Amino acid sequence: MRAVIQRVKYASVTINGAVKSKIEQGFLILFGAGEGDTVEDAELLAKKTAGMRIFCDENDKMNLSLADIGGSVIVVSQFTLYADCRRGNRPSFTNAAPPAEANELYEHFVKLLRDEYGIKNVQTGEFGADMKVELLNDGPVTIILDSDELKKPRK
Repeated sequence: MRAVIQRVKYASVTINGAVKSKIEQGFLILFGAGEGDTVEDAELLAKKTAGMRIFCDENDKMNLSLADIGGSVIVVSQFTLYADCRRGNRPSFTNAAPPAEANELYEHFVKLLRDEYGIKNVQTGEFGADMKVELLNDGPVTIILDSDELKKPRK
C-alpha cells in the first residue's frame, strides 16, 4: 500500500465540474492499494500518516502533526501509484489491487483517520472517478509511505 502525502496550504477535488472536497491547511494524500495489500497495511499507513510531524513549530522545525495544528485531509484514490514502467513507454497497472478490494482498503484507511486517529476534517475524492485535483504544496513537503517499506526493520 502506498500513500503520497503532500503538505498543503489548500487543496480541492473537482468531479464533472463540481467541487466535491476542499480543505485549507493539511494533507492531500494520494492513496494506492497494491495486489495482496491487507487491512493491516491500511492500519499501519493510517497510524503513520496521522502521527506524521511535518508542520513547523514556533522554531521553524518540522515538529507538529495534523492534530497539533487542527489540519484537514483529502484522500484521493490513485491506482497509478502502482504503475510498472520497466518495459516500454506505456505503464502496466497489474500490480494494483482489483478495484473492489482497493476501494474497501481506501474506505478503511479514511475511516481510520476519522475515527481511530481523530482527524476532524477528512474528505475524499470519488473512487474510480476522473478527478481534477488542485493544491498549493506547502514547502514543498512531499512524503512517500509504502507499507512494505514500513514493515522492514531499520538498519
